[in-house]
Amino acid sequence: MDSSASVDTHHEPHAHDAAHEHHELGFWRKYIFSTDHKVIGIQYLISGLIFLFFGFCLMMLMRWQLAYPGHELPVIGKWLPHIFGPESMPDGKMTPNFYNSLGAMHGTIMIFLGVVPIAFAAFGNFVVPLQIGAPDMAFPKVNMASYWAFFIGGSIMLISFFVPGGAAKGGWTSYTPLAAFDDTGPGRLVVFNGQTLWLIAFIFLITSSLLGAINFIPTIIQLRAKGLTWMRLPVFVWTEFVTAFLLLLAFPPLEAAIIMQLMDRVAHTSFFLPAGLVLNGAPVSISGGGSPLLWQHLFWFLGHPEVYVLVLPAFGIVAEILANNSRKPLWGYKAHVFAVLTIGFLSFIVWAHHMWLTGMGSGVSAFFQTTTILISVPSVIILSAFFISLWGGSIRFTVPMLFTIAFLPMFGIGGLTGIPLAFNSADLYLHDTYYVIAHFHYLVAPGTIFAIFGGIYYWFPKATGRKMNDFWGRVHFWPTLICMNAIFLPMFLQGMAGMHRRWYDGGQGWNVANDHTIWGLTGFEWNKPISWAAWIMGLAQIPFIINFFWSIKHGKKVNDNPWEATTLEWTAPSPPPHGNFVHTPVAYRGPYEYSLPGRDRDFTMQNEPVEPAERTRRKPPAESVLV
Repeated sequence: MDSSASVDTHHEPHAHDAAHEHHELGFWRKYIFSTDHKVIGIQYLISGLIFLFFGFCLMMLMRWQLAYPGHELPVIGKWLPHIFGPESMPDGKMTPNFYNSLGAMHGTIMIFLGVVPIAFAAFGNFVVPLQIGAPDMAFPKVNMASYWAFFIGGSIMLISFFVPGGAAKGGWTSYTPLAAFDDTGPGRLVVFNGQTLWLIAFIFLITSSLLGAINFIPTIIQLRAKGLTWMRLPVFVWTEFVTAFLLLLAFPPLEAAIIMQLMDRVAHTSFFLPAGLVLNGAPVSISGGGSPLLWQHLFWFLGHPEVYVLVLPAFGIVAEILANNSRKPLWGYKAHVFAVLTIGFLSFIVWAHHMWLTGMGSGVSAFFQTTTILISVPSVIILSAFFISLWGGSIRFTVPMLFTIAFLPMFGIGGLTGIPLAFNSADLYLHDTYYVIAHFHYLVAPGTIFAIFGGIYYWFPKATGRKMNDFWGRVHFWPTLICMNAIFLPMFLQGMAGMHRRWYDGGQGWNVANDHTIWGLTGFEWNKPISWAAWIMGLAQIPFIINFFWSIKHGKKVNDNPWEATTLEWTAPSPPPHGNFVHTPVAYRGPYEYSLPGRDRDFTMQNEPVEPAERTRRKPPAESVLV
């Protein structure tokens, strides 16, 4: 071989392809035990959506009992005892214990197995590396471990429905001493009972979140593309970054508390059990000295940052969709960033507003009332910036934009109705009523879940190379929006009438609920229209489910940037290959450069270099500098 031939081979970019060809993975390594952030994100999404739908089905069963207490559930009522055991619904009629199990598991599954895995882990895993121009997450195997810890925890949670006595009945907050003695005694196994399995499952779920958090933080810090400075990051990346810190700092105290409560149940310790307890008329033989309030402090130290674990990624998703569909830069980018950072800090010093009924002193309650009001300020800043971003925009009413626009007033209602709960004098009356249910669900259901739906419709083309059907997306949106308000708006009225949130009979035996009418119906009678709205909303999810899975193979094919967006994920092929990008991206500008003057297109992507003419246009006039 002559020297010229060897030189040509050396400079041929594909000369060594055969030697360095990427090894094709088998089915199990590619789709099941994958270390690719995109596959893991999709795993989280599919699993989370399944859990979300299952948790919603549990609520629909509860709504039957609330609307028609003591009546046999038609059609499926006689089959449920064969699934959940004879103690659940003998003769098709719901027992109080089974109702309590549904309540506890609905809250647990919707939050910890549905919304958090989708909002933080699914979107975070799939979108964040693409938006920062990274080939993958910092620790791919840790990423895989985080999903499988989540999957094991969710599986244990589901198994708890089928052990003797059924699933946990101590509420999604697992308050002691109830949670320490529930599902114990004759006929109950030491470990294989609902409440103990709930605690074991939570250990896996918390471990999953911690593994995810310690992966996101170094990924965002270390793997950003060249030129992608902190103030060029998309808002979604900022929200995921702060959310990872919330999980990293707030979950360990709860994991320690759960291990202690587990010891109280199986090893007869008394971390949370005080002396002098009486159970079924007999004194409880324990050493005593524990504090039930300690559990509440440790739980809510996670429980309130957890609210922002739900809300912050939703803010990030809304920011991306809003800027893209208003065709103008997101108003107040730096205000968004600092508001998100402020929420992250303040969320750790407001937890005790969940505990006004514990009788804390005036000084402590004044502190927590103040911090609770303060944390509403950055949320108002973000929401106001969203509304201002719409002003003067050339708005495109795509399906993602419909969910995003609906998010704004729905989240606003949830936030404003939380202000009375910040004050202990008002909360003493409203605590544990349907008012709290309505307030929280306006934040999470038409709030965060609307953002999730918008994000699914928005990034679906990037994941699959195809769009979901617009018509069926609208068929999904409108009934969902109407039914959401028909479900939760009347609950404010029920709550202000004092109706308790945990009554198994729906409040039918409560005098005030029957004697006073609200808009023509008593508090108890409102349960029927609320329940019917819930069942109709369940039917409204069928178009989404069919549209989602049908579009994976049969949706309309699109190019790499169908929304004409500006951030780096839209420079990757759709779907992205191994390593994400054909050419390593470089960021030259901010994330939301829409409708720049002098441009042929109304969007300028982050990887497009800044032209000399742009520098001239952006430079302030000399006289204005002198002034």
